[in-house]
Amino acid sequence: MKRSAPLLSDSKRPKHRRYGILSMELVLTLPILLLILTGLFEFTLLFFARGEVVEASRVAARKATLPGVSQQDIEDEVRKVLHPRFHQSLQVDAIIGERSGDVVAVAVTVDMGSAAPDLLWPIGYSLQGRQLLSETCMIRE
Repeated sequence: MKRSAPLLSDSKRPKHRRYGILSMELVLTLPILLLILTGLFEFTLLFFARGEVVEASRVAARKATLPGVSQQDIEDEVRKVLHPRFHQSLQVDAIIGERSGDVVAVAVTVDMGSAAPDLLWPIGYSLQGRQLLSETCMIRE
């Protein structure tokens, strides 16, 4: 009968060094993490900008319900609410009724590019040519 070699204790076993494993895991997961964080940052800015545009259309529609208001008064009201970075791409469309009880509609449109940096274009999601739009309808007083 052959005798098997005695088992080595844990202290005498050769230790396998795994230096490259952590760096390889980092290399594989870091781009995904950065993509998620970049998307989160960009969409947070877009949601914040959308809130501003919605508020601007509401304030302008409320102003448009008052008697004696012109298109310029409505645009001035929108510019007061919106951050100046939106003023270059701002477009305000208003339908002002003539009599009490008529429907008043105000639409505010701004470019998404002025709301957030275009960070996700490398993966195919670009903000070029896209717009944030909010329309509010009210009844004239």
